[in-house]
Amino acid sequence: MSPARVARVLVLVCDSFGVGGAPDAAAYGDEGSDTLGNCSRAVGGIHAPNLERLGLGLLTDIQGVAARAEPGTAHGTLIERSAGKDTTTGHWEMCGILLDRAFPLYPKGFPPEVIEPFQAQIGRKVLGNVPASGTEIIAELGEEHMRSGRPIVYTSGDSVFQIACHEDVVPLPTLYQWCRVARRILTGEHAVGRVIARPFTGTPRNFVRMPERRDFSVPPPQRTVLDFCREAGVGVYGVGKIQDIFAGQGMSEGRYSDSNDHGVDVTLEYLRRPAPALVFTNLVDFDSKYGHRNDPSGYAACVVALDRRIPDLVRALDGGVMFLTGDHGCDPTTPSTDHSRERTPLLATGVPEGPVDLGARPTFADLGATVADLLDVQTEGLAGESFRKELGL
Repeated sequence: MSPARVARVLVLVCDSFGVGGAPDAAAYGDEGSDTLGNCSRAVGGIHAPNLERLGLGLLTDIQGVAARAEPGTAHGTLIERSAGKDTTTGHWEMCGILLDRAFPLYPKGFPPEVIEPFQAQIGRKVLGNVPASGTEIIAELGEEHMRSGRPIVYTSGDSVFQIACHEDVVPLPTLYQWCRVARRILTGEHAVGRVIARPFTGTPRNFVRMPERRDFSVPPPQRTVLDFCREAGVGVYGVGKIQDIFAGQGMSEGRYSDSNDHGVDVTLEYLRRPAPALVFTNLVDFDSKYGHRNDPSGYAACVVALDRRIPDLVRALDGGVMFLTGDHGCDPTTPSTDHSRERTPLLATGVPEGPVDLGARPTFADLGATVADLLDVQTEGLAGESFRKELGL
């Protein structure tokens, strides 16, 4: 007899939660990166007792977080096999897709064959077209953008085509439409992982990015765990930018979030939906507000804030299982402001015994395979090996 289906599964992706030690970190220029460990040492320790109970301190040396775990939990790490260290690659691998080639990067900005048709279709020249920090390029070019109406286009160490516009100059619907124009252009050799709308508001020297960011991702090349779950009658609910990362594929429903706290609130609402259900949440503040800004104090405070919400999530599982992980690192203590190639946490609660040591899993895809197994969903042609038996479920 096959094991009983778990009623609901929550996959909580803490965007950029890296715990160092990726075997190929040096090949990416990230040797020594350890987002949570280095961040904790930079601020003199992080107080996160609920994450400690899940076993976070067993994964890397995190000052203030003891190396222990409590019964009913499992802990380990995930190692990325796909090429790259971006959001799309990490999330796709979690759901069974491995990429041999990384998405294209543009350290010198986008070439004429990309920029010229974009400018022609939107009827305006662009500003920037360089790799840059989002907040810095808005501070530098925001006033000129407001005078000219020309959009600010920039990229980073990730495979992204970002368009920043002031809400009073370019309305949100127009900004989103321009992103769709760019997405249609960026195909073939220029198929960047994401086109990102970056609206901002405020006045010169006081510009502030708005929460209405949207990601326009290249569609997954095949069905993912999410598609198989939905086809099997499981409700699949995306929170935050999940629906964008998968271009809407495999989603029963999705909602954007304005902040980590809002994302947790939406997650709790979805966990109350009828079983069987899979809730897939991305909490982006760690990465976008603090990792890319090289702000370890802000990052640490964000970890503490999440820690306070962990009991709410555990209570809402109602017999289900929660997995907490990351999609890459973004070490705020290194000179780089880009993502870092790191192992990510694999923390679970809702298991019958434990604490269970899951070790270092050789691919993020093991997580998706386990989620499908717990929900009694058969998948075909996807990477990953289920560790359901190790969980005792």
